[in-house]
Amino acid sequence: MQKIINGYWFQPKRMLKYLFITVFLSILSGCSGEQHTADIKSKVNVQQVPFSQLSGWNNDDFKEIISIFSKNCKYILNNKNEYIYNSQIKIKTSDYKDICHRFTGKNINTSKQMKDFMEAEFIPYSVADGDNYEGTFTSYYEAEINASFTKTSKYKYPIYGKPNDLVELNLKDFGADLPDTRLVGRVKDGKFIPYYNRREIEKNGINAPVIMWGDDLVDIHFMQIQGSAIAHMSDGSDIRIGYAENNGHKFRGIGGILLSKNAIEPKDASMIKIREWLRNNPQKADELMMENERFIFQRLSDADGPVGAIGISLTAGRSLAVDNKYIPLGAVLWLDTYNPDKKDIKKIVFAQDIGSAIKGVVRGDYFWGHGEEALKQAGRMNSIGRYYILAPKKSGLKVN
Repeated sequence: MQKIINGYWFQPKRMLKYLFITVFLSILSGCSGEQHTADIKSKVNVQQVPFSQLSGWNNDDFKEIISIFSKNCKYILNNKNEYIYNSQIKIKTSDYKDICHRFTGKNINTSKQMKDFMEAEFIPYSVADGDNYEGTFTSYYEAEINASFTKTSKYKYPIYGKPNDLVELNLKDFGADLPDTRLVGRVKDGKFIPYYNRREIEKNGINAPVIMWGDDLVDIHFMQIQGSAIAHMSDGSDIRIGYAENNGHKFRGIGGILLSKNAIEPKDASMIKIREWLRNNPQKADELMMENERFIFQRLSDADGPVGAIGISLTAGRSLAVDNKYIPLGAVLWLDTYNPDKKDIKKIVFAQDIGSAIKGVVRGDYFWGHGEEALKQAGRMNSIGRYYILAPKKSGLKVN
């Protein structure tokens, strides 16, 4: 869950200017970092449609979204940009703010009232990649770990906060004509270089605070894949851990790693089966998990749920991670897909998160919640579906 959080330790500006040439050349040679790569095959195609075209629209429980819409409006009302997000699909912030103000002035507390409000204020648009309206919808969940604030023989694996020597920059800060490319790394001998990869971090340690100690590397790895977790502490308390930052290296899923080594069959590539294999093969597991060079740094959170990419706590069954290159975060979507048991998922969801593997015009990661049941569902979901984006009636939306 970027999953996109706060602040950074930085070198003085004169050093940053000195580093710029090194950074730019490193991009050309493939330096890792958070960035959007060019995708000439994708073409965003939107078309205004009536609500009657949204299959299942009349069957959703709109009362469920009242509090979520209110929370979403807090993000919109604090947004000072012309558009709610710098994605290819653009929604005018001022018009969305007007909707939020009208929502605040109403006493909406029933499903019918909320449905009527949505129909009065928004208009749906189908979303397609060229002529293809369908895409893949997977699911994620909030992991659980056992942990302690004190290192012991049982709780011996460090869970790191954001490193003190990690440096973050964006090329666009050095010139409007440069790419909007975000990089993280570290400074060594006056040069900006990639940050340590997973193997280096786990073998050698790093200059970072340890926020707690875990008892199971597999659980910690799953927490990093999901971005956050509920930590069941040794004193009996529960603490939420959120995403703070990553090391800038490319993500490689553990399922794909196991499949490439013929360690599991494709039919066994669910989270439950993968976790079972890793625990049954601890020596191999440690080595294979290191092939995912991306490492996630965590932070303690007092939110009422895992915090997504726009700083809003996620809601099970109503939050969706999207590719923010195309879909604006903060947007309301109508999702039309199905769960692992082939039961329909037709409901309003909110674009509130992003993920390393969520790439494409029609691509989503459905937040299932936390706990073992959520893991069972999230680990099996790989569905075909589509979505519609709801834009303010006053201005609609535009595509870059």
